Amino acid sequence: MKPRALQSILLAAVMLMALASPSAAQNPNIGTAGAKFLRIPVGARAAGMGGAVAACIDDPSAVFWNPAGIVGVPSTGLTFSHTPWWATTKLNSAALVTSFEDVGSIGVSVTILTMDKMEVTTELEPEGTGQMFDAGDMMIGFTYARRLTEDFSVGITAKYVNQRIWNESANGWAIDIGTQYRVGFEDLTLAMSMLNFGPDMSYDGRDLEIKYDGNANIPENRLTPARLAAEEYPLPLSFQIGLSMTAFSTDGLSLLVAADVLHPNDNVERVHLGGELTILDNFSLRGGYRFGYDQESATFGAGAAVPVGGWNLAFDYGYAVYDLLPDVSRFSLSIMF
Repeated sequence: MKPRALQSILLAAVMLMALASPSAAQNPNIGTAGAKFLRIPVGARAAGMGGAVAACIDDPSAVFWNPAGIVGVPSTGLTFSHTPWWATTKLNSAALVTSFEDVGSIGVSVTILTMDKMEVTTELEPEGTGQMFDAGDMMIGFTYARRLTEDFSVGITAKYVNQRIWNESANGWAIDIGTQYRVGFEDLTLAMSMLNFGPDMSYDGRDLEIKYDGNANIPENRLTPARLAAEEYPLPLSFQIGLSMTAFSTDGLSLLVAADVLHPNDNVERVHLGGELTILDNFSLRGGYRFGYDQESATFGAGAAVPVGGWNLAFDYGYAVYDLLPDVSRFSLSIMF
């Protein structure tokens, strides 16, 4: 083993243990971040591996996990992902990535969380007012990544974030930064990423406009137009370190294993473990486990790659087990041109 590779492995191990140590897990800001839809796992392959993909993701869905990974797209790739979430909500995502020689890889992405409409209720009309409302979240991202050396790649995503509840909405921006580095031992890869770094957001809209009685002791005094001030909230910032490596490989069988440690700004540290067994380069079985979550635990998945003409189609399915909430299925379709 090369000395540089050994140093990189030792450094990565120290960083993983430091983040996962009990002393680092104390977080006084538990539950304080908003825009939580940005933390919902995107993509059936990544979710099936428990989210342990920072170091091994190399398709268009990398824009949602580690922007450096899109350098693995050789030409042009397109991916769609659908997740039926809870209580009539649905998460839909898409990403398009194109790579240019001597320039790098460029990607655009969108994530939309929607819900069915519900009837408005009030204290005086608990059965409903006849009005309907809904809510939704959206993220639009632009990604650039390139290889700085044969073994080291870096990527950055700038994204617009919008949240809406009936007539109120919040708008903001954030950036993701990621790296992937092949340390020189087999295909062992070390990755680091920072997701959702940006300023606080707050809601605004017409329903915050009110009439204010400056002095309730004066009868029939004129009400003053006023506006409620919505409290600002931070984005769900997180830092992630990951390792991945092919554990074994034969002519028709290979096993990829990966581990990530996640440090969120609003919760305790979390650990993701995952693996992917590839059969004949066309079929994959996946599994993972997510430590540090109140509800999430084991994940499973499968995929199939089918060449069609000059295109390669990949169909992926992911299944996540929850303790009390309903389990979640994910469906993805990727096209490589």
